[in-house]
Amino acid sequence: MKKIAVFTSGGDAPGMNACVRAAVRSAIYNGVEVVGIIRGYKGMIEGDFQPLSSHSVSNIIQKGGTILKSARCEEFKTKEGRAKAYDQLVKNGIEGLIAIGGDGSFTGADLFLKDFDIPTIGCPGTIDNDLYGTDYTIGFDTAVNTALDAIDKIRDTADSHDRVFMIEVMGRNSGYIAVQSGIGGGAELVMIPEYQTTSEEVIHALSKGKENKKASSIVVVAEGKVAGRVHDIAKDVKEALPHFDIRVSTLGHIQRGGKPSALDRILASRMGVAAAEALLNGRKNEMVGIIDDKIVFTPFSDAISKSKPLNDDLVKMVNVLSI
Repeated sequence: MKKIAVFTSGGDAPGMNACVRAAVRSAIYNGVEVVGIIRGYKGMIEGDFQPLSSHSVSNIIQKGGTILKSARCEEFKTKEGRAKAYDQLVKNGIEGLIAIGGDGSFTGADLFLKDFDIPTIGCPGTIDNDLYGTDYTIGFDTAVNTALDAIDKIRDTADSHDRVFMIEVMGRNSGYIAVQSGIGGGAELVMIPEYQTTSEEVIHALSKGKENKKASSIVVVAEGKVAGRVHDIAKDVKEALPHFDIRVSTLGHIQRGGKPSALDRILASRMGVAAAEALLNGRKNEMVGIIDDKIVFTPFSDAISKSKPLNDDLVKMVNVLSI
């Protein structure tokens, strides 16, 4: 290959810029020209390409978000839209792609390769840590630390006023952020999509805590598929325990921003280098992952279709440490 492109797609995640930097410099080190695609698949269809040099990715490793931008693109979901993207790649002499994103991004890449045989290697960039084929995804560690910092601050207020705080963190289909920030923040209870905890169980746990002389409590709730679920749970608890002072705090998109942690910068750099080398060595349609601190490759079809089980030991740990 003489020329490849790198793009970021889906929700932004801290460390994406570090991954772009690593992929670009690795390709250039191996004598390959690199361009960045602005706004993901949308920019690919529109031909919004930008040449990237080693200098152009300087001073971005510490920045959150993505310098290449990201956007949703319904048109790419159609065969006609993917044909437009293919024409733009051919027109600009681009022979391979590095996609940094989540399952939606890799689903698009998988369809694109089947239609037009454009080799693509993916790097898992999502704070949810929900992709099969890697122990950690880019952005997860930073998101957990952001949530943990907020939980620590809310804990101060909870203790000062003898309150119960229900804190909603991101995780529509995955409880990884909730479990790890809950353990680190000393939460009395964690509610995650993998285990459908009922309002009755929350009421029981808080009542038991009160019996054990706990004046304040923290409940961490993964957002789940139903918007506003945490408010419904808080309402149920208040009706059952009217003497409890209950407040809800939704952390929201604050978890996606900020400077990436050291772990995320190193993880993203390893994955970016591995992705560029894999593409130049003829690999395609695979996601780079790190399992047991070793680089591994997983077919897109497996990464997007197989579920990544939550560590049951972590869930048990929440219950053990909350007594």
